[in-house]
Amino acid sequence: MKKRGIFIKVFTYTTIFLILLACVTVALFSQQFLSFYNTSQMEQLYHSYQDLHEQLSRKSMDEIVEIAQIYYENNQSFSFYIKDSGDRVIFSTSNIDPNAVPDNNVSVVKMLIGQDYTLWATNQRAATADYSGLVSKSLLALTFMLAIGIIGAFIFAQLMTKPIKRLAEDAKKMANLEDVPPLPDRRDELGDLARDVHSMYDKLKETISRLEDEILREREMEETQRYFFSAASHELKTPIAAASVLLEGMIENVGDYKDHSKYLRECIKMMDAQDKMISEILEIVNLSDGKIIPFPEKLDLGRTVADLLPSFRTLAESNGKQIKVDISEDKICLADKKMLRKVLSNIILNAVQNTPEGGEIRIWSEDVADQYRLCVLNTGAHIDKDTLPKLFDPFYRVDKARSRKDNRSGLGLTIVQKALGAMDMDYALENTSEGVLFWLDLPEL
Repeated sequence: MKKRGIFIKVFTYTTIFLILLACVTVALFSQQFLSFYNTSQMEQLYHSYQDLHEQLSRKSMDEIVEIAQIYYENNQSFSFYIKDSGDRVIFSTSNIDPNAVPDNNVSVVKMLIGQDYTLWATNQRAATADYSGLVSKSLLALTFMLAIGIIGAFIFAQLMTKPIKRLAEDAKKMANLEDVPPLPDRRDELGDLARDVHSMYDKLKETISRLEDEILREREMEETQRYFFSAASHELKTPIAAASVLLEGMIENVGDYKDHSKYLRECIKMMDAQDKMISEILEIVNLSDGKIIPFPEKLDLGRTVADLLPSFRTLAESNGKQIKVDISEDKICLADKKMLRKVLSNIILNAVQNTPEGGEIRIWSEDVADQYRLCVLNTGAHIDKDTLPKLFDPFYRVDKARSRKDNRSGLGLTIVQKALGAMDMDYALENTSEGVLFWLDLPEL
């Protein structure tokens, strides 16, 4: 079935309404027009014979007949007759029959001449001609009005349907999530409707975008969890397997494993390392789940760093490295003391372990906008740009063999990332011309 467009419907309904309105108007006012026309004709006819009527006033019958005869001879187109009080015709023009019944095309006017005589005047030709002219003019005017109305209906239908069609096309594109044209600048109800539809579409796209981002985050979290559990299983399985080998060797008294004291101490060291790793894993899980809530307090940053440095200086100096500190005194920041110490310990340890022999670890502070920035630089170091973003992944190690030998779990920077995220602090790890720089921004009081 062929669909009828809204333009055809609006145009058809408007045209039918105009035609019905014209018909009702003609029906209502035709009688008033005819009555007005007849009255006008009667007044015109009365004025036409007014001169004759005045000449006949106060005259005798003979004088009346004589005056009427002279008047008719001078006005051959006039038709009239005169009757006395007894209804006898005393004068009649040759172009009229006094005894004939006048039809609807004849205008008749009755004018009293004193008390005894009556003048009856007609004008058939003028009445018919004028009536025909009125009808033709009325039909012409009605046709013109209908033509103007139909043209107006066409324009009105276009003006009404064009924005509706455009909105329908836009809605179809919106259903397919396609780009739509700019919002039309209209200040009427159709403009309000268009703006509401476009607003709903924008909100729909925002919702879909948020859902897609949420789905992507969920997938990334699932992937991160799979990687985390896989890596954790691998990290725990290897030392457990090694400890099992040592224990079995001691039980069987195989070779060097007869020295139980030596290998029991090795097992204890491995178990301690695993206990530390499990604690770090639990800490990461709690930070991710929001179970560890930071409680900010006023901290002297210089003193906080100074309290952490003694053990790190010993480690650095044993490998020919130096730690230099330049932190302004009495700089008070707002942070969770325990979490900040954990973050700084992991960062400084990571810097000491990754600085080449003879290098420096520089720690300093600087003001950045409304923040207080703490910087840790390990000179002479460089991290590949593809490796840099992976350093915060759990169990990721640049040099896996050396890292295992140094008892590094690969969870230090992951804990840093989770802790700073919980405290809502900005941070970055980046390469510079002097080495690898880590910085974090602390709220300043």
